Amino acid sequence: MKKSMMAMLGLAICMSAPAVAQSIPEKTGVNSLMGIAPRTEDFIKLATISDMFEIQSSELALQGNSPALSSFATRMVEDHKKTSAALQDLLRSGNVQVQPPTALDESHQDELDKLKGLHGRDFALQYRTDQISGHEDAVSLFRRYAEHGENASLKTWASTTLPMLENHLRAAKSLPQ
Repeated sequence: MKKSMMAMLGLAICMSAPAVAQSIPEKTGVNSLMGIAPRTEDFIKLATISDMFEIQSSELALQGNSPALSSFATRMVEDHKKTSAALQDLLRSGNVQVQPPTALDESHQDELDKLKGLHGRDFALQYRTDQISGHEDAVSLFRRYAEHGENASLKTWASTTLPMLENHLRAAKSLPQ
């Protein structure tokens, strides 16, 4: 009886989370596996956090790493600052009524903290892994929203941003191993 009450309480807490919180289907990966578009709130949260992580991790990569890594990292910082600015412009336009997050979520902060403790080859390998994983997630997110999202302006932005993210993924996969 206690376990079922705790489960019900847990479910109630999840269901009452603030609007900025990520939905359970998106957080668990169910939407991605099924090719279902994220809710607009989830899309904005995930796109914002993705950009923040790309920028912050790439700024770390600019600190004394190989020319190939630095070149890639410079491109990530520049491109993701542009996509962040474009998303902010859309949000300010009033077409979307969602407050984006202002900090990384716990999992991305943990990844960033891990990178901060690595150097040399260990850093380069982890950075490469993080970039591939992050861009695979972003490509999936943007493709699903571009195809089936709720907000027309965000759908257009997602579809125009998607080719850049696909290019980033290819470039990340070509980083030295």
